[in-house]
Amino acid sequence: MTATGLLLLLGFASPGLAAGCGEPVEAGRHEFTVTSGGVERLALVQIPPAYDGKSKLAVVFDFHGSNSSPAGQFRRSGWSALADREGFVAVALAGSLEGKFPGTHAWNVPGVTAGGALDDERFIQDAVKAAKDSYCIDPTRIYASGYSGGGRMLSQYVCNGHPDFAAAGFVMGLRAGHPVERDGVWQPDVATCKPGNPISIIAFSGMKDVTNPFKGGGKPYWQYGGELALQRWAELDGCEGKGNVMTDAAMTALSYQTCAGGARIHSYLLKENTHAWPARSVLFRTFDANGKVTSERDATGRMWDFFRNTRSPADMPLTAGDATERSG
Repeated sequence: MTATGLLLLLGFASPGLAAGCGEPVEAGRHEFTVTSGGVERLALVQIPPAYDGKSKLAVVFDFHGSNSSPAGQFRRSGWSALADREGFVAVALAGSLEGKFPGTHAWNVPGVTAGGALDDERFIQDAVKAAKDSYCIDPTRIYASGYSGGGRMLSQYVCNGHPDFAAAGFVMGLRAGHPVERDGVWQPDVATCKPGNPISIIAFSGMKDVTNPFKGGGKPYWQYGGELALQRWAELDGCEGKGNVMTDAAMTALSYQTCAGGARIHSYLLKENTHAWPARSVLFRTFDANGKVTSERDATGRMWDFFRNTRSPADMPLTAGDATERSG
């Protein structure tokens, strides 16, 4: 264990470390240890130069794909670099399963992965608490982003009713419950996805992704397609209408802007994208009120645009069903 991890584990603060708000933390990347279920688990945190230990900052949890690592995911997604530029904290966790290559990991997705001994669902809960206890975090601006297997883990975590995240982003990994076959058709099992409250979701999929095919199929953990997953989340979030669709030569964008509890759903289906994280080669335009292009962002930047103004309720969250009924 590193000295940083030991101090955080014990709850001690020293120059350069903080237990919640009050003390500055040196900018840069740090290791810290989260104790979960009696086991010490690895995490990385990126502290931006703007961190002063007094102003509460947003935090983005970055979930790696299978056969990867926290450092590898930061390289893939660019969340750590964006955190430095935009002034938020980024945290990357490591799944409990060993990956196919040395130093890599995979997630023990509840109800889907067989053979995992450690509880990754509890680990995420403990990691969120550890981040709030250790750093000056705004509890209403906690977000999560998952790639591939990390997206599947994040999907099931939210499905299992955990309200930690104000919004969640998915790259090649959005699910809406376990896959189940009924009358020869694969679909999300509604009994295995019961979120605690409406949640804003942004998802990216590739039409040429053969690992987690948008049209369905693939490995046993996948099976139903991305369109069914999006439809199910629109139902779970109590969204109005069939969504707005825009199509151009590169992508099809789907959005639900009016959902229970102020939630929104945005989806980007990239026509030429494979299983890779959409980066500099795929840009998403932002328009002002007059239709003028104001900026172009990659997937990570687009996710941050979506996250940054989304907050979780400050009071007791409603269930999705209650929120739908009260909104009429």
